[in-house]
Amino acid sequence: MEHEKISLPSNGIILGIESSCDETSAAILCGHELKSVVISSQLFHTSFGGVVPELASRAHIRSIIPIVEEAFSKTQLQAKDITAIAVTNAPGLMGALLVGLNFAKGLALSLDVPLIGVHHIEAHIFSALLEEEKPELPFLALVVSGGHTLLVLVEDIGKYSVIGKTLDDAAGEAFDKVGKMLGMGYPAGPIIDKTAKSGNPRFVKFPRSMMGEDNFNFSFSGIKTSVLYYLRDNPNILTEHLSDIAASFQQAVVDVLVEKTILAARKYNIRDIVCVGGVNANNLLREQFKSVCEMQKKNFFSPRPMLSTDNAAMIAMLGALKLDRGISSDLSLTAMARVSL
Repeated sequence: MEHEKISLPSNGIILGIESSCDETSAAILCGHELKSVVISSQLFHTSFGGVVPELASRAHIRSIIPIVEEAFSKTQLQAKDITAIAVTNAPGLMGALLVGLNFAKGLALSLDVPLIGVHHIEAHIFSALLEEEKPELPFLALVVSGGHTLLVLVEDIGKYSVIGKTLDDAAGEAFDKVGKMLGMGYPAGPIIDKTAKSGNPRFVKFPRSMMGEDNFNFSFSGIKTSVLYYLRDNPNILTEHLSDIAASFQQAVVDVLVEKTILAARKYNIRDIVCVGGVNANNLLREQFKSVCEMQKKNFFSPRPMLSTDNAAMIAMLGALKLDRGISSDLSLTAMARVSL
């Protein structure tokens, strides 16, 4: 299969704005060079065990102007230098999306610059372009975040085929739910990752769901339920084996994600594999992908952990790619809580 380098934006100064869930973020991209990115995470949701939409919206309102100002302060640029504004308009929490979208609309109108609406998951797919080593088209993207687990065949900007998806819990949701069973805080992904480092991943063989099926879909509900039943049947196990349970669960999830992705890459004859989304910050997932891709003679790409979670740098990058191709939005752009890729 022929491979083609992605044509990167060479000029233009793009302000990216992200507010789809519980991170308020702003970034400035000059051409394809990231000049600044600022991310403010709403840590207060931890006490609720999940994101509270109304509180998230209020926090975005308080944070968005200071965050944008801080993004500019890290550069020699001013608002008048901006040539376009890219903003997440879907999917996400409706109230949270509206804060960023309305701010972006007002600023674009006042500066008389183009507005570019960006699909959050689509932006994740191209977040790997923010790194020095970049995939070439076509590539296979595994999107793993709190609410999404997708395998996407990427042929060009705006030309995608979803070849696999989760049928129940996303990988990130499974981490959070199992983390709660293990007495961990929210979000549980980073805590499980850290705890598992000292554990034995072979302590319990949790199920690897849908591994033998002739498709590339995922299911993590069974792994979650298996952990629940194991803890019920072994009520005192966490006293001495918390790290072993965490490691065993994490290994099961990572095995499924990596093997399904590699099988899809082989079937579609894809050389370049990209892993993106918040779960991509998991150390075992990245290490196992690198190891398996090396053995399979595949190229593995992923953004650094900071750019794997929700951030405005990826919004700015996709906005720049779209603008280079003559794609922009007008002020009738709407927020959409749920919309497919």
